Amino acid sequence: MRLGTGIGWRPEIADAVEAMAGIDWVEVVAENVCPGHLPPSLLRLRERGVTVVPHGVSLGLGGADRPDPGRLTALAERAEALGSPLVTEHIAFVRAGGALTASPRLEAGHLLPVPRTRDALDVLCENVRIAQEALPVPLALENIAALFSWPGEELTEGQFLSELVERTGVRLLIDVANLYTNHVNRGEDPAEALAALPVEAIAYVHVAGGFERDGVWHDSHAHPVPRPVLDILTGLATRVAPPGVLLERDENFPEAAELARELASIREAVAVGRAQRRTAGSTATGGAVGNTGGGVGVLARPVAGVRERLGVAQTAVLSALVAGTPLPEGFDRVRMGVQARALAAKRAGVVAKVAPELPVILGAHYREAFLEYARRRPMRGGYRQDALDFAGHLLKLGRPEDARARRALRQWWLDRAGPAPRKRGTLGRVLRRRAGRSL
Repeated sequence: MRLGTGIGWRPEIADAVEAMAGIDWVEVVAENVCPGHLPPSLLRLRERGVTVVPHGVSLGLGGADRPDPGRLTALAERAEALGSPLVTEHIAFVRAGGALTASPRLEAGHLLPVPRTRDALDVLCENVRIAQEALPVPLALENIAALFSWPGEELTEGQFLSELVERTGVRLLIDVANLYTNHVNRGEDPAEALAALPVEAIAYVHVAGGFERDGVWHDSHAHPVPRPVLDILTGLATRVAPPGVLLERDENFPEAAELARELASIREAVAVGRAQRRTAGSTATGGAVGNTGGGVGVLARPVAGVRERLGVAQTAVLSALVAGTPLPEGFDRVRMGVQARALAAKRAGVVAKVAPELPVILGAHYREAFLEYARRRPMRGGYRQDALDFAGHLLKLGRPEDARARRALRQWWLDRAGPAPRKRGTLGRVLRRRAGRSL
């Protein structure tokens, strides 16, 4: 099955996506939809024959633990509810600690790179096998953008991905924007990475924008797609006809006309690569989404003991990033500082979305107060719990200083922290209206 040209479906641009010509498929963040209550816009797209693919962000297959059965079940349910031909996730870890390392559980709230080592590859391969057995459709994994590198890596990104495919048969979601990010941040050559890939395993391709600050490229998904990313897409298209190409945009959504222009640029980049491939006489073709690909090998060795080693290493890194503990040796302190600040900023932004009343109550002091709170207090149970913990932290400190705002914050916290919701009064209704206007 060939997907064609698609766009990431987000509630903020749902109407624009429905009205946009030439959209063959959409991708939806799996954790943001409920199988029994799908958004009407997605249902209408499905009725028109538009393919919908769930894209997971919280499975953490690159982590030391085995995949959580509940998360796998949830991902499977979304694939079935959407009638999807495949599901996708990331080659990343998103949490660490816990029983495997006899240390507190830590949540990153974001995708972090796994070390390209034999140990990490063994664990990832076993986790992928577990996920494949639990899912009703094929799985494809995405290469992520990274701000830092692990010391002592044994494989290049191309080698790591190639061996992963060979050993598991998993398909690949190649994000060309992430290849560019890793080029700027880690000096990795996108052409070398693409040359090492098993192109027949590519399920589809992501394209997105970002920005550079102080020599670091941030994969923001909130800016226009830059020319170097389109050039990497063209380079990929000279080797293979991608089964699908998708534009990702998560914030700062432009007008529908601007999104349409970006999609046109993506189609043009693929067409240029296709023309060059034909001129060169290449016969490479993209893989079919419905196939699981090759890969009949078994794990090179049991991963008992390997998980513990990987778990200890990942816990040390994540603790340094989100809890202010000493940084393990061999890491670039400047880049790790950038990563730590990026994680805190992302937490602040997402908490503002899941608890929009908090920025209204705290006003201009919200972001500063949250970043101060997040500097040494890791997220312990998802973003909604993070919002409650933040509010409770401020109240313990007797903040905010304004008595009216403090009463409003206390009422907001009491409404949500107890075993059952409290009856919301006039103040709660006013805050919700103000939050809606501010967002």
